[in-house]
Amino acid sequence: MQELAPGLWCWTARHAEWHPGEWGAQVASFAVDAGDAVLLVDPLLPDDDSEVLERLDALSPAAVLVTLPYHARSSERLAERYNIPIHGHQAVGKRLRAGSRLKPLDDLPGGARAYPIGKPRRFETPIHLPSHRALVFGDAIVTTPDGDLRIWHTDRVDDARARWYRERFVPTLQPLRELDLERILVTHGEPVLENGSAALEDAVNARPWYHHG
Repeated sequence: MQELAPGLWCWTARHAEWHPGEWGAQVASFAVDAGDAVLLVDPLLPDDDSEVLERLDALSPAAVLVTLPYHARSSERLAERYNIPIHGHQAVGKRLRAGSRLKPLDDLPGGARAYPIGKPRRFETPIHLPSHRALVFGDAIVTTPDGDLRIWHTDRVDDARARWYRERFVPTLQPLRELDLERILVTHGEPVLENGSAALEDAVNARPWYHHG
């Protein structure tokens, strides 16, 4: 686990469905000490999970937060290990054996807040972590291999698709653009650790980035 800032950690693990070495094959998970609670966001344990679990055991997590259903990943295993709830969109429940562990994304611990995005509404809900002036995205926004924060689209982006994003999707991100952000944490690519609000502005104003995941 890498400490990105005091009380904010990241680790990576290989996504089982992606080829090793390609962009996106290593996905990031986060642990956050928000003051009154330690939160795990989109956790995926690596094959050799002993070191990560040892560090997490010392942190005593209080909740798992999941940004979208595909990122339920190791959340249930960790929730059972620490006897803690999983917070996520109701569709996350379809990825869990014990759906009763799933709690809604309102009234999150640690002051965290989930934001709905998309028109129509997406299952993904980015999570604001005010304790670290950080915003966590699942798949909606990523960091490209060139280090640029961008909206991610998995089909080629022609002018019509770019216009759709500009007119339909980007306006739903306005509440996020009004946050005071230092960090943008993404599952795919490197995290943005400074000037997060400016990086987010650049991302939403740029043409969406195409990569077939």
